[in-house]
Amino acid sequence: MPDVHQGDSLSWGDSLFLYLEREGQPLNIASVSDFEGAITLKECTEWIESRLPLIPHFRQHVVPPPFNVGLPTWEFDPKFDIRNHIREVKLRRGTESAFKAAAAKVLSATMNRDWPLWDLTLLHGLDLHRTGIVIRAHHALADGIAGVGLMSVLLGNDASVPPAPPRTEPFKAPPARDSGALFLDGLLRSYSSVVDRLLKVQSEVLGAAQRAVGSNGAAPDPAKLADAASAAFPGLVDMLTEMATPADRLPFNRVCRGPQHIAWADFAMPEVKAIKNSFGVTVNDVFLTVLTSALRKYAELHRVRLKGRSLRIIVPINVRGGDDPTELGNRITFLPLNLPLDVRDPRKLIAVIQQKMGFFKNVRAAALVELAGTLAGTIPPALQAMAGPIASQLPLSVCNIICTNVPGPQNPMYLLGHKLLRWYPYVPIGGEMGINCAVVSYDGRAYFGFTGDVHAAPDVAKLEEFMKASFGELKASIEGRTAPTKRARTKAGSAPKRKMPRKRKTPVSAASVTATQSESAELEEVLEKVGS
Repeated sequence: MPDVHQGDSLSWGDSLFLYLEREGQPLNIASVSDFEGAITLKECTEWIESRLPLIPHFRQHVVPPPFNVGLPTWEFDPKFDIRNHIREVKLRRGTESAFKAAAAKVLSATMNRDWPLWDLTLLHGLDLHRTGIVIRAHHALADGIAGVGLMSVLLGNDASVPPAPPRTEPFKAPPARDSGALFLDGLLRSYSSVVDRLLKVQSEVLGAAQRAVGSNGAAPDPAKLADAASAAFPGLVDMLTEMATPADRLPFNRVCRGPQHIAWADFAMPEVKAIKNSFGVTVNDVFLTVLTSALRKYAELHRVRLKGRSLRIIVPINVRGGDDPTELGNRITFLPLNLPLDVRDPRKLIAVIQQKMGFFKNVRAAALVELAGTLAGTIPPALQAMAGPIASQLPLSVCNIICTNVPGPQNPMYLLGHKLLRWYPYVPIGGEMGINCAVVSYDGRAYFGFTGDVHAAPDVAKLEEFMKASFGELKASIEGRTAPTKRARTKAGSAPKRKMPRKRKTPVSAASVTATQSESAELEEVLEKVGS
């Protein structure tokens, strides 16, 4: 882990997740896992406390400068108490639905900004003598890659129980800085940050133009700049025209109000790789094909006419290069993909996705998005802080869903000698993205975690069966046969028109979607402990 110091500034991208967060829309990354055996609160707390020197940000909280004149800073929490971050809940029922419902309650709560922005909840009482763990970190602290890095710090690669951590001197936080120093420091850093970003924008634009005209470092002829931009980013105009149009709204694209509920699916990686090798595509192409097909089925369930409609998926791209993957903060840019919803043949769909991914790599779309982010970072932090909460509630149809794919360890991992059985990742929802998806590959399986807003996507659990059906269709297509479908098709790309019974609209609540009445009492207990 890199060294951190008192008063280190958050980056513009990290700060943005603080500005956009609001009640009912927590912006945390998380994972829901289960382990063999019983893990006690005492041993878990002692172990994590012994690992805190490797994760110094876990002792720091975020402090905004007065009047938001600069970027927030990481300051060591003088009142840090690990008991505020690790808690346990005893489930009265150990079923899968109770596990999901309790985890969803944890994920729906907003973390206390006065404390370091992470927590861990132990869920006891699962069937088959398992212990569930929900671990969260604010998106300002870590992205998906860093989240996996954090898990690697806490987990080991063998079943032996680590020795008890040696007793050390209690950590003494440096003295807190006064508000006057914070104000002056924020003012100076804000000015410096804006200047640096303006220079970076200029450098990135000129660098792209120079590479295109082969000027070998010399300033390009201004008359050739337009041609240079076109050559540097082939297909740029077409791409920008496509992305400037609003995304086609799907049933779950509604402003999120919370709380959240969750769904999950998992597949064997050898089967995923067999599909990859058969089509000559990437693992990520396979994941996107299965997800797109499942969302098409979800849209059909809601009687959406799919002819000519597209699904816009935002795919985060890691830009760390060769840096340490456990480095905290956000080191990502975003790749926007428009994928057809009316392509039913899985072979055609995976070919379209492969072509789209290749095109975006050729036009260096990720570099363009990163450039746009650099330019946005020139906006003064005070204006960003004011605009963030408003922007998060606007009905902006920038995309339909985010899907992030993070590779994890391919060997079994252990916490205090207890084997990690399953590892479902979660990314936050917000704005009008009522469903988002994350994927982690671990120990020979790919784990998909879905987060859904209970109002925008009350039936997010349907995606579990749709993912399984879509993966089955893709597997069957390798052998040149089509998986059986439940209804006949009248023609390619369309379903037969028929009257469907109108469903009665009933109010949806978190309890009715995520748990039975017998589970609601324990869910209130979960929420009370998370919020305390």
